Amino acid sequence: MLTVLFSAVAASALQAQSTQVTAKLDRTTVRIGEQVKLHLTVFQQRGQKVIFPVLADTLVGNVQVLSSSKSDTIINQQDAKKIAVTKSFVITSFDAGSYQLPSLSFVTDNRDTSLTSPLSFNVESVKVDTTKSIYDIKQPLAVSYSWIDWLKDNWYWILIPVLAGLAIALLVGYILKRRKKQPAVVVTKPELPLDVIALNRLNELRDKKLWQQGEVKAYYSEMTDVIRDYLEKRYMIKTQEKTTEEIFEGLRLADISVENKNKLYSLLSNADLVKFAKGNPVAAENEQSMAEAIELVIKTRKAERNDGGTGVEHV
Repeated sequence: MLTVLFSAVAASALQAQSTQVTAKLDRTTVRIGEQVKLHLTVFQQRGQKVIFPVLADTLVGNVQVLSSSKSDTIINQQDAKKIAVTKSFVITSFDAGSYQLPSLSFVTDNRDTSLTSPLSFNVESVKVDTTKSIYDIKQPLAVSYSWIDWLKDNWYWILIPVLAGLAIALLVGYILKRRKKQPAVVVTKPELPLDVIALNRLNELRDKKLWQQGEVKAYYSEMTDVIRDYLEKRYMIKTQEKTTEEIFEGLRLADISVENKNKLYSLLSNADLVKFAKGNPVAAENEQSMAEAIELVIKTRKAERNDGGTGVEHV
């Protein structure tokens, strides 16, 4: 009896020794808002079940977890019975300081626990060289804009009146043909769906060409105002006068995919850098932000609706 008990304890100890866990950061020092990957790896026996730690939205302090990857398994070249399983998490922080990432716990199928070593993580603020002179903002570049270009951008302003006039003409002809006095009918304009309203506002903002005129902050402020209004009415949450983190807290139980949450977080974070950290994105980033805002509205709009043919204008 003692021999069997000793054998079981020895086998459990051997299995625990064969399981090793590590935690590693791509970089230990980043600037505010930059993203870095946290890699969690377990070295284990093939067929053994190991449960990875579950990370919350906030890892520690102001260090936030943005997304996670699927597990990646690599077989040991020297011993096919051993494997290494890695899972990566994207983290960031918008507050400068030094953070101590805690030890993370892995649980094996025999209830043994393995802990990773703590990690140091530094977030640096953006340094400003005060010894350099202050330069004026570059003036907008002159761009050739012909009436053909205007027609391409505003064709709907011509098409809509033509269609409206045609509809009125058909209606008048129908009334005259019947030669009967019809009671006055009050035609009310149907309320546009939330996604159409948001997309139309984004198109109007894009047509203003604010960032091309040097008004980058105003461009991102109006863009995020549109997205905040859309989220508030779409998911029935409070977004006005709320921080990005408070908005995501409100979306915790909302019917929105992780992919769309990540795109929303990236969009709002980039806008925060421009509005509050004096970020200066390049032209391609400004266009990309607008494209991401439009894509977010399209992918999160309600599927079941009948907009009566109103459609989305100039997306």
